Amino acid sequence: MSGAGNLVAIYPGSFDPVTLGHEDIVQRTLCVADRVVVAVAHSSTQSKRQLFSVEERVRLLQEVFQDEARVECTSFEGLLVDFARARGARFMIRGLRAVSDFEYEFQMAQMNRQLWPGAETLFLMPDVSYAFLSSSLVREVAVLGGDISRFVSPLVARGIRRKLENHRRAEE
Repeated sequence: MSGAGNLVAIYPGSFDPVTLGHEDIVQRTLCVADRVVVAVAHSSTQSKRQLFSVEERVRLLQEVFQDEARVECTSFEGLLVDFARARGARFMIRGLRAVSDFEYEFQMAQMNRQLWPGAETLFLMPDVSYAFLSSSLVREVAVLGGDISRFVSPLVARGIRRKLENHRRAEE
């Protein structure tokens, strides 16, 4: 276990884009951890439907959490448990929005424990107002021209608008 006063938690995900639900989970994690590493996963199965590159997602996260010194935003490749161990973290944070999330997250947590018996996964539920929210839904609403201002920070909304405008110009 990490030393007293230095409890590090890893919050992994795709964060494409980071939503207010993600921000809520980070704030909740800061109630139980001294530091949170928000880690954007490089996925070998990344789809062409991604909106932002991994580097762009890390930059957006850094901007979103710029006023919180206890939050570090970065990316990682490979196994989460290897990344967590290298960062001195014993806890991985996963958000659960609905019962449907649980089975997959439970399997991942059990696999991580098999790969590293010292690994623990903490499941946190977002505020009820974000329980339905997912990055893929936000992307879809944004692509179709809907208002996403209730789902992402103003900074992220601007980034999404810029990205979509650039895509449209490139297609013309």
